Amino acid sequence: MGGLFHSESIKILELFNIFHNWNEVSQRALESNILQSRTVSTSKRALREIIARLKTLTMDELDLLSNGSVHDQKYLLWLSTCRRYVFIHDFAVEVIRERYLTLKHDLPNEEFDTFYNSKEQWYEELEKIAESTKSKLRNVLFKILREAEIIDANKLILPAMLTNDLIGCIAKHNINDLLIFPISDIDLQKADR
Repeated sequence: MGGLFHSESIKILELFNIFHNWNEVSQRALESNILQSRTVSTSKRALREIIARLKTLTMDELDLLSNGSVHDQKYLLWLSTCRRYVFIHDFAVEVIRERYLTLKHDLPNEEFDTFYNSKEQWYEELEKIAESTKSKLRNVLFKILREAEIIDANKLILPAMLTNDLIGCIAKHNINDLLIFPISDIDLQKADR
């Protein structure tokens, strides 16, 4: 999973805006070592992940990712991560947003563990994951959350400051995607108009 891959995603998107073909983008990025990885295998792995996330975004969202503010870019990359991973999407909606709405603005590790354990009952593959891997997943998720500015360094949930452009872009595709952000129900109703 890595991190949010903010700067790397922008570089890959610049190539996509030139070639408009993900296979061509992948080939060119590897040839030029655009991600500046030490090994080809690391570059391939990161590139696969970044492209898979970017592919979840609509053309309007990709355009905003290219031309929007750094804040909008981070939120769009958070959106792409949530679209790519149902587990992360569900964590964002069921844990982060719920805690935000109930004025519990901290996000302790135990919240991840409780959520993970509840999902184990529904997803057999989660039961097979070693405790060390589970811990690594938690650490990577919290890193992504910090990089996306969903939480701060103290694991406090930050209210999402969504621009009208971002809201419109996301709502045009699926208004329910806004549920991954810590926003109030009132803000969500405004977006639905």
